[in-house]
Amino acid sequence: MTDTPTRRRLPSLDRVRKLPAWSALVAGTLLGGLSGGAYGLLTPPEYTATSYVVAVPTDQATPESARGFAQAYGRVATQLAVLGDAQVWAGVPVRTLRNSVRTATSPDAPMVSVTATSDRPGLSVDMANAVARALTRHAEDTKDSTRVRLVQFSRAVKPGGPASASAGVTALVGASAGGLLGGLALLARPRRGGRGEEPVPAASVPGPATAADVPR
Repeated sequence: MTDTPTRRRLPSLDRVRKLPAWSALVAGTLLGGLSGGAYGLLTPPEYTATSYVVAVPTDQATPESARGFAQAYGRVATQLAVLGDAQVWAGVPVRTLRNSVRTATSPDAPMVSVTATSDRPGLSVDMANAVARALTRHAEDTKDSTRVRLVQFSRAVKPGGPASASAGVTALVGASAGGLLGGLALLARPRRGGRGEEPVPAASVPGPATAADVPR
């Protein structure tokens, strides 16, 4: 009774073992390409819009202080004090702004970039411009103490296409990853004996000794 499952599995195992060595590479590439293409098709596209503001020193400030305050404004742009005002103009909750908006600054220029990402191109533009507007309003309220103003340098415009990778790109990435895994599996596969290897001689068993003919 216990021999029946084993006998049923042996033909399938034999067929797998008889496959050529490069089959793992081909299978990994195909599976990776299909998985990557499916991910690109099922994942909604993302659109990115960026708005820029620049720190301008007043008569009683220096360009170095403007660059320093630009770094500070870049860090506080995603705080609740700024996002609380920006949500009114963007029409989305603060949580959405916090998860979708990122800022960046440069040590060489007193500029702050506000980038928003959304699955709708128009919403990404509204969020980027709303946060930039709220940031300039807060900087205007404190210009008497900081001696630095924030000015709108460039408003965000509607993106021409999605920033996320297309299905073709994700398919290529998946195929590359699958091919790499297939190659690793091919390297880890036990190697068969080569042609140059000499077979191990079988142990010889001595035959039964024959009795000597005794003359009668």
